[in-house]
Amino acid sequence: MTTDQETSMSVTETGATIWLTGLPSAGKTTIAYELAGRLRGEGHRVEVLDGDEIREFLSAGLGFSREDRHTNVQRIGFVAELLAANGVKVLVPVIAPYADSRDAVRRRHQAEGTAYLEVHVATPVEVCSVRDVKGLYAKQAAGEISGLTGVDDPYEAPESPDLRIESHQQTVKESAAELYALLSERGAA
Repeated sequence: MTTDQETSMSVTETGATIWLTGLPSAGKTTIAYELAGRLRGEGHRVEVLDGDEIREFLSAGLGFSREDRHTNVQRIGFVAELLAANGVKVLVPVIAPYADSRDAVRRRHQAEGTAYLEVHVATPVEVCSVRDVKGLYAKQAAGEISGLTGVDDPYEAPESPDLRIESHQQTVKESAAELYALLSERGAA
């Protein structure tokens, strides 16, 4: 790279993966997009790896067995680490119900020296079932589906997340601001 190319490039930005885990309809994706807008407004490079989009494109064909869920989380973790290592703030609103799967993603980031923050969007199942953004709780109650995380399939809540957001007790903007404050504190905003 020549000196002219170096001076025309922006300052290298620190990337990070911000993994938002929680039950279906907890508010993970809504908070992620709210924070993404704020970060982009400040000039940060940001990507949101939405769990539904990943399932459609990157993990098509995977089911919801424990093994398939683990594979899905590892794929997302790989892509997130790759982006974060290249200066992108990567927001990952994905249920990721199993602690060992999330721990494997954290270890990958640590091995590569890439910042990783785990955020538990700790919305109670009773609140999530009322929100029922995708109608999953209603389908499960009607017997149309089974294996719904937090209802008839396990969800292992993080024991020591970097941040726990009680999204049912504050607005989306307040939740995103709480997460932004953590990023600032950790030098990632």
